[in-house]
Amino acid sequence: MHILRYLKNAPGTGIIFYSQTPIQLKAYSDSDWATCSETRKSITSFSVYLGESLIFWKTKKQQTISRSSFEVEYRTLAATTCEIQ
Repeated sequence: MHILRYLKNAPGTGIIFYSQTPIQLKAYSDSDWATCSETRKSITSFSVYLGESLIFWKTKKQQTISRSSFEVEYRTLAATTCEIQ
């Protein structure tokens, strides 16, 4: 969202796509299990690329407390998939 707001407010600026690079959507996600020492909630973060250009990223605290690192990773992948859709 930061990039889209920047592009909206800065006419003449754009995202560069190179002709040699295939245009494909890629997403990377990561999580930290029980990072917050007070609430024991985990942190979810992900980034989305179109070709080689970063078009979206987000980091937030999960709403629920997870019981395992596997559950945190699953929630992170689900959140990333929802954002892409």
